Formats: sequence, C-alpha cells, structure tokens
Amino acid sequence: MTTPPEPAATDAPGDRDRDRESDRNRASIWRDARDAIRGAEHDYTSGSIRRAIFLLAVPMVLEMSMESIFAVADAFFVGRLGPAAVATIGLVESLMIVVYTIAMGLGIGLTATVARRIGEKDPDGAARATVQGLLLAAAIATLLGIVGALRAPDLLRLMGADDAVVAVGTGFARITLAGNASVFLLFLVNAAFRGAGDAAVAMRALVLGNGINIALDPLLIFGVAGIPGMGIEGAAVATVLGRAIGFAWALRHLARGHGNLAVHRRHLRVEPATMRQIATLSGWGTLQVALASMSWIGLVRLVATFGADALAGYTIAIRILLFALMPAYGIGAAAATMVGQALGADRPARAEEAVRVAARINVLVLGLVGILFWIGAPTAVAWFTDADTVRAVGTAGLRIMALGFPLYAIGMVLEQSFNGAGDTRTPTAINVVAFWLIQIPLAWWLSQHTTMGPRGVFTAVPIAYSTLAVISFVMFRRGTWKTRTV
Repeated sequence: MTTPPEPAATDAPGDRDRDRESDRNRASIWRDARDAIRGAEHDYTSGSIRRAIFLLAVPMVLEMSMESIFAVADAFFVGRLGPAAVATIGLVESLMIVVYTIAMGLGIGLTATVARRIGEKDPDGAARATVQGLLLAAAIATLLGIVGALRAPDLLRLMGADDAVVAVGTGFARITLAGNASVFLLFLVNAAFRGAGDAAVAMRALVLGNGINIALDPLLIFGVAGIPGMGIEGAAVATVLGRAIGFAWALRHLARGHGNLAVHRRHLRVEPATMRQIATLSGWGTLQVALASMSWIGLVRLVATFGADALAGYTIAIRILLFALMPAYGIGAAAATMVGQALGADRPARAEEAVRVAARINVLVLGLVGILFWIGAPTAVAWFTDADTVRAVGTAGLRIMALGFPLYAIGMVLEQSFNGAGDTRTPTAINVVAFWLIQIPLAWWLSQHTTMGPRGVFTAVPIAYSTLAVISFVMFRRGTWKTRTV
C-alpha cells in the first residue's frame, strides 16, 4: 500500500504579506531612483526625510562619482607618460587647490543662500543670488588665471619640483591655471543647483563636462589618426574644454527656466548688496576650505622630500581615495541642502533628523568601501604604474587612509550640514584644530623624525579626520547652528 503524496506546501498568509511588502519596497526604490535621476520636482521641506535624502543623494553621489572617475582616468592616462608626469599632476593639483578653495568657499555661501530662499518659497531671491555668485566667481577666476599663466614655472618650483618636473610640467600648469574659469564656474553653478534641490541638473552638467574630458584625454595626450599627441599638455586642454562645455550647458538650463532655479533677463544685473551678502557668508567658508586645502599642500611638500617616486605614489593613492570620498561628499551635500531648506521653512527638527539619516547612510557606504580598499589596494595602485617603488608607497598609503573611513563619513556630513545652515565659523574652527594643530605637525614628526618616511604622512590623515568627526559631533549636539541667519 502506497502512501498518498502530501499536498504541496503553501505560504502562510503572513509570508505572502511580507513578500508583497518586499515587492512594494523594491518598486518604490526603483521609482525613487528614476525620479532622482530625472530630477522630478519635490518639496524637500515636507514629507519623508529618508525619501528626500534619497532623491537628493542619488544624483549628488553620481555627480561626485563622475568627478572621482575623471580623477582616476586622468591619472591613468598620464601615468603612461612616466613618474615625472604623474608628479606634475600632483603638484599642479596642489596649486589648483587655491582655485578649488575659493570656488568651494563661494559655493558654500551660494548653496546656503539659495537653499534658504527656496525653503522660504522665494525663487526670485534664489535666482538673484545665483547671478551675483557667478559674477563674483568670474571676476576672481580671471585674476587667478592671469597670475597662474604668467608664473607657472615659479609656482612649480615653489612646490618643490625639480628641473625635470618643471621641464615636463610647465605647459600643463600654464594651461590648467589659465583655464581655471571653466572649473570655477561649473563648480559654482552646480552649487546653486544643489542648494535649490535641482541636484539632477548639476549631475548632468558634470557628467557632460567630465565625459568629454575623459573622451578627449587619450586623443589629445597620445594623438589620433596620424595627428601627434600633445603629451601631458593634452590632459590640460581636455579638462578646460570639457568643463567649459559643461558650464555652457548649465547656463542654457538656467535660461530655459526648468526646475526650482530659473534665471530670467530681469536678474541679469549687478546687485552690490546681494553680492556683498554672499561674499560675507562665503568668507568664513573660504577660510574653512583653505585651512583643509592648504594642509594638503603641506602634506605634498613633505612627501616631495622623499623624491619623485614617493610623490607619484602619494598622488596615485590620493586620486584613488577621491573615488571613495567624492560620493560620500555627495551624501553630505544632500544633507546640507536639506538643512538649508528646512531652516528656511522654519523646521529645525527636520533639519536635525536629516543630518542623522545622512550620517548613518554615509557610515555604511564608506565603511564597506574602506574594507574593499584595504583588500584591493595593491591591485588598484597597479592599474596606474608598473614602478615597484611607486606601487609600494601608493599601496601603503591607501591602506592606512582607509582605516579612518567610517569617521570620515560622519565628519563630512556634519561639516557640510553646518555650512548648509550658514554656520561657516564652526567648521572653520574645527579645521584649525584637526589640520593645523594635529595633522601637519604629526605628519612632519612621523615622516621626518621616525623611520616611517612617507607612511608617516599618510598616518596623520586618518588621525586628523577622526578628530574632526569627534569635535563636529560635540558641536552638532549643542545646536547653535539652528539659529544662524542667512
């Protein structure tokens, strides 16, 4: 006698409900991702905080990831020209830190101002602030370009370049510094878009600019169809052209009037009062960024004392590091926009919760990336160079800096949130402590007075950023940032 087969098992009602809920959640995530990339209109001063952070963070992370990919691709192509060319890239990038510093400082003030105006439901005020910020940026970029073009060789020597690096890199430095306006203005207009909540527009502008840059790099560096390459100078031309096209596209979008930020003919005039307000707010922001940026120049100067190979390894490690930190910076930028708009709408509790959500996301993202970097550091560095001494320095540096990723994540979100609130003084004071009282002295002592050499410079980085995160958390808990006016 055979036993009849048992009836097929069926899901319990609770299992079916959970499956349906899981399906709905997946559908919702894909829908939100599509809306984020498309730039669907959204009121960031109300509704779900998690969804608002997601809608802002996705295009911002993609934007910053594209910046990271560009940095890595640029180093990849230039790396084929030898250690002197890579060292040149590192030195000129350090000089460009001056440009980035002022651009980021102005961007902090412009993002905070635009976000407040949008939160207050004043799009006309946001448009006027955008125009004045761009006019101010154009004037500064022109002055910096003239100085950089005329003094390029002297600036390279000031950074510690030897005669070989000066010979290889003068043309690259001159083109890059003279054409800095394309980088400067693209950064500023994207800062305005991010403040307005039009993060997808900023993403598209940078993707366009950097995509053209990456496509032109091998063509202009190595040549194509019998046309001789320009060498390292081709990389500079590619950067200037790509960023200029991206900025032109962004201006066209502003004029067409789509999204939260639209500039019309009535806004195209000089308003000294508005410009002065942005400059005042940006002053502390510029000093804040300068303190961090100039500390990196100090680190480069310390590494340069160990020769071109050590400098090349440091440059490669930093370029790869940017691949992780730029997306994390994007999440922090999303928090800054949320804070500015929420305070503009008089909702400080919403601003505080937005910071907490963004910080948790950032810790998860950078923590995972830190593990991958530790494991894959030798392979990653090997993509850019075949020189054993350069690979050794780059691998060690990347692994050391990856140790601090979780605390980097917290510090980046908190610092940008202070800026989004218009409280640019607090992170400025924190940077004094973290970078100038801790990072630079520690890097100098470890590299020059111990047997660590270049590794001592790398070791100072996670220690400084961890200190920044701890102090930022204490200041965030005090809550004085909620009362700043913009």
